[in-house]
Amino acid sequence: MSRTAPAADPEVMDEARTAAQRLWCTVVHDDPVNTMDYVTWVFHSYFGFPVPLARRRMMEVHTRGRAVVSRGTRERMEVDVTSMHSYGLRATIEPMGGPDPGSPEGGEG
Repeated sequence: MSRTAPAADPEVMDEARTAAQRLWCTVVHDDPVNTMDYVTWVFHSYFGFPVPLARRRMMEVHTRGRAVVSRGTRERMEVDVTSMHSYGLRATIEPMGGPDPGSPEGGEG
């Protein structure tokens, strides 16, 4: 008796492909420990942001409690989150559901 492998449902495969292609973002959260100068330095050093942009992102973290600092594939965002943790910053990865009203549209990061 020969057994045939079950065929994958094309709809399920399309959903998996879409999920793999979805964009993600790295979000840095406010904390009571790190100074504003240090957070600015991390954004400038790690992401290569010009100092004025690094300051704007830092102020967004400080005043709104969070800021999107990079966008891209999930794997790349996991690297960025891990790096932010190594600098002592609180960071998470989130799926991009649409533009964040407080964040610029470009992919600076």
